[in-house]
Amino acid sequence: MFGGPSLRMIEATTRRERAVGRSGLSMSRPLLVVRGAVGNTERRLGCLEGPMRRVSVQSVDITTLAVDAIVNAANSSLCGGAGVDGAIHDAAGPALLACCRTLGRCATGDARITPGFELPARFVIHAVGPVWYGGDMHEAEDLASCYRVSLRLASEAGVKTIAFPAISCGAYRYPIPQAARVSVAALAAELPRYPELTQVTIAVIEPVVERAFRRALRERRGY
Repeated sequence: MFGGPSLRMIEATTRRERAVGRSGLSMSRPLLVVRGAVGNTERRLGCLEGPMRRVSVQSVDITTLAVDAIVNAANSSLCGGAGVDGAIHDAAGPALLACCRTLGRCATGDARITPGFELPARFVIHAVGPVWYGGDMHEAEDLASCYRVSLRLASEAGVKTIAFPAISCGAYRYPIPQAARVSVAALAAELPRYPELTQVTIAVIEPVVERAFRRALRERRGY
């Protein structure tokens, strides 16, 4: 129902290219060259930092963002709850709950996509994050899976811009610094697959969460 075109990556090679600035000094930097199935197009990204340049952290109410899709930190019933989940359902109106009731339950680490209804966003991707039980119950794998599946669903729906909340960092008690590192690492691993996703926002409200995600993003970028 929500499918759309996505770019199929058939070849990715790394080459070094010379960049000459106005000063006349030359620098060498690695680039990722991605060739797509349609029109043999090439998209060039900085090999290490390019995909993560599409990621930003913003202190903002995710329900107000006019992006193609927002991700909901949902529970397995998909029928609304507290925190971000409740705020998204409130802003989207009752049609969102009615739609979610047709989807059944969703496993931890998995996600479902619905229209955004009264939200500025066209779609809502409902991702079920893990409850923190100390780190020995596959919490990191499940949290990373939320990002992986959400990006796949977004790409299939033709999404170009997407916003994530800090999944599992509220009532599910995932330690914030660890959640930030896992989340950013998952984005770094998956974004090269989806060059059509041009903007990824991590939308947070609490300053402690914002600091943790900014720190994780700086560490991943290497500065």
